[in-house]
Amino acid sequence: MNSSLEQARPIQVSAQVLDALARALLLDPSERAHLFALAGALDPAPGTPCPTITPAIRRMLERLEPFPSCVQNSRYDILAYNRTYGVMMCDLDSVPPQDRNCLWLAFTNEDFRASLGNREETTRIMAAKFRASMAEHLAEPPWKTLLGRLRAASPEFREIWERHEVVTPVGDRTKRFNNAEVGQLNLEHTNLWLGPSAGPRLVSYVPVDEETGLRLEKLQASAQMSPLEPVHF
Repeated sequence: MNSSLEQARPIQVSAQVLDALARALLLDPSERAHLFALAGALDPAPGTPCPTITPAIRRMLERLEPFPSCVQNSRYDILAYNRTYGVMMCDLDSVPPQDRNCLWLAFTNEDFRASLGNREETTRIMAAKFRASMAEHLAEPPWKTLLGRLRAASPEFREIWERHEVVTPVGDRTKRFNNAEVGQLNLEHTNLWLGPSAGPRLVSYVPVDEETGLRLEKLQASAQMSPLEPVHF
């Protein structure tokens, strides 16, 4: 971001220029909001879709049904998702946009937490990965804001965070989820990077057994049949 903005120097920048800058830098919704806040300007289009979520990516998410799939950034913000993913762990459509973050949900949303097959290990690894990723973003307000919210909301997160564990991202692995409607889902987790390794990624879950495949089809059928839309913060 512009150094004058970061240093809070008195400058005047139009909302149109800020909007163009946000689009050129491919800022996600929380980063866009921070840019306008720094400039003391009102965002003329606060619901602007994340530029990372192109029409091609949206179509890809649709085509991956019934495999649960989403696009996340390195903060675990959920930028877009297909219908099956939207009901696999909790009802994402009912979650406030600012809370659509896997780390936040893993420590604060009871439905999401109940879906995690090995919750204690999963939350520990997620927190450790977040710490490793945050090392490259220590001065960035969206990261500090998320950390502050987690520390304030979850004693469990605070205890794990104080261990100072660091885990770098690993390759594909099998995960187990407990869906309230269809039962246990055994899925192979895959990351497909959409840019630099620290940037957004397409996350998909493929069934590792026939029963899980059938349960995913049932889960997709039960999901709301509304058009796929990118998630806005």
